[in-house]
Amino acid sequence: MVMFALIPYLALSAAIGPVTPIIGHDLGISPEGMSLASGMANAAYAVGTVMAVQFAQLLHQRRMMVVYIVVLILGSVLAADAQGPAMFITGHVLQGLCTSLLLIAAVPPLALGFGVSRFRETAMIMSMCIFGAVTLGPAIGGVQAEAHGWRPLFWAVAAVSAAALVLAVLTFEDVPPADRTAPRSPLPILLAAIGSVAAFFGASELTTHKFLQFRTAGMLIGGLAVIVVLIVSQYRSSKPLLTIRTMLTSTIPVAGIALALFAAAASVSATTLTADLLAKRFGPLHVGLLYLPALAGAIVTAYLLGHLIGKRTVQYLPGVGMGFLTAGIGVFLIRVPPTQGLTLLGSALIGVGLGATVAPALFNAGLSLPSNTLQRVFAIVELLRAVAAFMIAPVFVHVAVTVGGDPITGTRVALWVGLGLAVAGTIVPLAIYLLGGARPQTPQLEQFIDGDEPAWHSPPLLAAVRRRGWRGRLADARARS
Repeated sequence: MVMFALIPYLALSAAIGPVTPIIGHDLGISPEGMSLASGMANAAYAVGTVMAVQFAQLLHQRRMMVVYIVVLILGSVLAADAQGPAMFITGHVLQGLCTSLLLIAAVPPLALGFGVSRFRETAMIMSMCIFGAVTLGPAIGGVQAEAHGWRPLFWAVAAVSAAALVLAVLTFEDVPPADRTAPRSPLPILLAAIGSVAAFFGASELTTHKFLQFRTAGMLIGGLAVIVVLIVSQYRSSKPLLTIRTMLTSTIPVAGIALALFAAAASVSATTLTADLLAKRFGPLHVGLLYLPALAGAIVTAYLLGHLIGKRTVQYLPGVGMGFLTAGIGVFLIRVPPTQGLTLLGSALIGVGLGATVAPALFNAGLSLPSNTLQRVFAIVELLRAVAAFMIAPVFVHVAVTVGGDPITGTRVALWVGLGLAVAGTIVPLAIYLLGGARPQTPQLEQFIDGDEPAWHSPPLLAAVRRRGWRGRLADARARS
């Protein structure tokens, strides 16, 4: 049920690129309009992560899940049968919104509802839902573009969503609200909506406007500033909707979130930019098949995550993944545009790297906190990951087009930036981990699933530095006495 609910939009977000010109031609939507449609759908995805937490606290969770799937089907049908821009954009935005609502609503029953014995399968399914679908997208989009069509792709999304509804009804078990006494918190939702819409609007406008304009950089930076205000306000709140304070004061969650954000941002530079260059030499299906090894990498790492999830070595997996991601970007830098052989190798390395970084890092963060906070943890993490993964692509494309005088030089510059993000994504989380005095531990999954305790101990942020500082001051005091 969860796979059928989550995979369609996530695959579509990666598949829509090759068919974008065809959709624009058929519906009379300009390239700027298509960019805005994708941007607003991604903004809706980001906002939905926060809305889902509020709804889960106050409303029956499984009933709401059925509602989300029904609206997802409605959005998919609107987009598939669109007769004009308004109909298509409305449907596509509903797809993005309902996918994130379903993601947050589905995490607790999937992660906790089957006990320790099925936690391995849980990790594999979550990884494949989020990342396997994305790696399959370019090939699916290439098939549709080669056939000079796009509606079958959206009708397929509607059909898979309908299958998710059938499974949701057949497996329905009423679940009460998580906390009926929780305060109604419209402010976090409002801030998430304003910040996401502004930031994604600014990013989408980069395809047709200069960077140093209010409608581009101004909106993008302003939107990010509002999201920062959201995080600070939730950190300072006595009754927060999101567990910001708990996450940002603990070593392993901060390291995991930082790594996930760097990995999501760095991977975009390699896949989006090189695919744009190759699209000028090969057909869309050919280009999609060149990136298909990334799916194999995602499958391998999903299995590996499931195999390691109950062992202490799972904490090493994100760091290893960043190594593969860095190597993949390095392969693409050998020659710009890359040859077919380099593309196959680079996409495989990036598939392994992406699958071994983001999902394991998020699981490490989640296991560091009690499971009764899982929804709130995933909400803020997915909000930040959506911003890093979806919003950075137009920025990189803008750099590739405007820097260096030609697309090849600009793409090379953007790839170097991506490589820098990958290296930083290895060093910064490792430094946070070491400065906090964290050590790899075997997760105690039983106590985690019971909800009372985290799976392992995560020291306070910078605990090792503070401890050494305290000991140093104590030694100085003794010497003076």
